[in-house]
Amino acid sequence: MSAPFAPYDPGPTRRRRGRAPRFRRVPLRLILPNLVTLLALCSGLTGIRMALEARWDFAIGAVVIAAVLDALDGRVARLLKGTSRFGAELDSLADFVNFGVAPAIILYSWLLDEVRSIGWIAALIFAISAALRLARFNVSIDDPDKPAWAVNFFTGVPAPAGALSVLLPVYLELIGLLPHWAGLAPVVAVYVVAMALLMVSRLPTYSGKKLGSRIRRDLVLPLFVAAVLFVALLVTFPFEMLAIGVTAYLISIPLACRAHAAYASGNRVETSEADAAEDDAQDAETDLDHLDDPETPDATPGETSKDGSGSDRAR
Repeated sequence: MSAPFAPYDPGPTRRRRGRAPRFRRVPLRLILPNLVTLLALCSGLTGIRMALEARWDFAIGAVVIAAVLDALDGRVARLLKGTSRFGAELDSLADFVNFGVAPAIILYSWLLDEVRSIGWIAALIFAISAALRLARFNVSIDDPDKPAWAVNFFTGVPAPAGALSVLLPVYLELIGLLPHWAGLAPVVAVYVVAMALLMVSRLPTYSGKKLGSRIRRDLVLPLFVAAVLFVALLVTFPFEMLAIGVTAYLISIPLACRAHAAYASGNRVETSEADAAEDDAQDAETDLDHLDDPETPDATPGETSKDGSGSDRAR
């Protein structure tokens, strides 16, 4: 007599009996950029704690470290070819905390609490503007109609630059140029709102993405010296350097508007895709071992070089 129900047949399976399921391994190159982002988030959260403890120098230092790590995580991801949608979303959330929430809490704990609700409203406007700025950036980053020269500009002040710029009154107090006076709280609140409006504005600002992408050979060593000097000054006189940097950045905004208008009107020639591809091809032949060799941009196709200098003729 046959059974009333047919036996259950699960069908073929790829897993062998007696063996635990194997999990897919994630390459390390996909993890490293996200670790940098998480370190930046930890730095921003630490800045909030330092603000609650009235340790303003450490709070500002934490925001600066978060900005440096934020500048590195994207470059690390592109260098390691580890970009991902997960990393992009995590970066946006970390940027909101580091450059929206942390500066707002620092400013409110520092002086804006002297004007109570007005100061809190100013802090809220800045934090919300940072969120809106990041959301707009994520939406417009893949715009196919954007011209090639637009990569040189941001729309509005980016969140990291806005966070470092809005803390300018704190820098001025720490270097002794601004007294800690409750009567200045309304002025600081107006400045905070102004920086918030700059972040959500349509004003073009320099992006710096292509700044220094290729350096002349004779400027490489002076660049190293200048970089070391800058870091030494930043470590020795941190708040003076931050105040100077923020002032220079705010002055550059009208210059960026003028340059953007020149590009839009066609008065400036944008770099062609062929020139960009040629630069990328030369990267593989460029090294730092022959900085004293002269450049030969007019080398003919019949000439080649073992070190990128065009000194050896092909035979």
